[in-house]
Amino acid sequence: MTSAQDELRQSVREFLAQTSPSAAVRALMDSDTGYDEAAWHRMAAELGLHGIAVPERFGGAGAGTAELAVVFEEMGAALLCAPFFATVALAIPALLTSTDDDAIAEFVPALAAGTTTATVIFNGQLGAWDSSTVALTAHGDDRRGYTVHGEAPLVLDGHTADLVLVAAVCDTGTSLFAVAGGARGLSRRPLAGLDRTRRIAHLEFDDTPARLIGPPGGAEPGLSLTSDIATVLLAAEQLGGAARCLDTAVAYAKDRIQFGRPIGSFQAVKHRCADMLVLVEGARSAVAHAAAVTDSEELAIAASVAKLVASEAFTHVALDNMRVHGGVGFTWEHDAHLYVRRAKASSLMFGEPDHHALRLGELVATTPA
Repeated sequence: MTSAQDELRQSVREFLAQTSPSAAVRALMDSDTGYDEAAWHRMAAELGLHGIAVPERFGGAGAGTAELAVVFEEMGAALLCAPFFATVALAIPALLTSTDDDAIAEFVPALAAGTTTATVIFNGQLGAWDSSTVALTAHGDDRRGYTVHGEAPLVLDGHTADLVLVAAVCDTGTSLFAVAGGARGLSRRPLAGLDRTRRIAHLEFDDTPARLIGPPGGAEPGLSLTSDIATVLLAAEQLGGAARCLDTAVAYAKDRIQFGRPIGSFQAVKHRCADMLVLVEGARSAVAHAAAVTDSEELAIAASVAKLVASEAFTHVALDNMRVHGGVGFTWEHDAHLYVRRAKASSLMFGEPDHHALRLGELVATTPA
């Protein structure tokens, strides 16, 4: 961890302490949009968080995935309610890897400035990238224009996104398309999910006008890379949530007095907290490595390792945090259940642990020694 990354972490942590305390999270998860637009714009204007990993010529800071992972770790710890993941971890990488200079110049500066929100549809199920699962179709050509057809049952922040980037199958293969949030033939319906701090929606495309991004039939390499980058950043977010659960459990174990002594002095609680620490530090190492190799051929393997380790760590630590708190940890009024919900839902996004375990076996088997 560099000194610049430490300063970034502290700045983000202080900002989120002000804008995303428990009371704000609970209010926003029940609101119509699911996020605070004023805080969203402040994140971009005051901290420049949206554009950290965006090249300077497009209005960003020109940093890398390692710095962005620090931001997502802190956001995961705070259970931030905002379309940040959909916009920054999905849409911006999808555009930057599209090789479409005109589209990048048109869309990325607004995303980096926080004036536009966006999301990406790989397969409409929040799964990892797999070209065989693309469900949407597109028709048309460069002369007549394109339209998108089909439905996407699960889309991150799909109900509020100003820009929807869609993977769709056309005559030339899988292509990437840009659809305006208010486009004709696009219907959007918010859904109630397990994790109420992260919004999902059902989208339907009925002969919806779309703009082709990149070469026709050439979207697979960019979307595959985008999926791996997003997987690393999701793992960073999971790490942040797990670390916050560990800190909360340890603090409670020190303060809660039972039988005349802190419960943290009992062997069973000590061992549980120690096991939680081991899981968190293992996830921290996996995420740090994955974030450091996003520009190399190691990314696919590192991303799956990070997601596998972070998913299991967050799930176990969130549940153990609830157990350390005892009866109060199971109540609606306590925040422990919010982290359990986020942990369970996040473990299913972009491939559950079993998916990444199988993927690792396939990747390792085909990687030259």
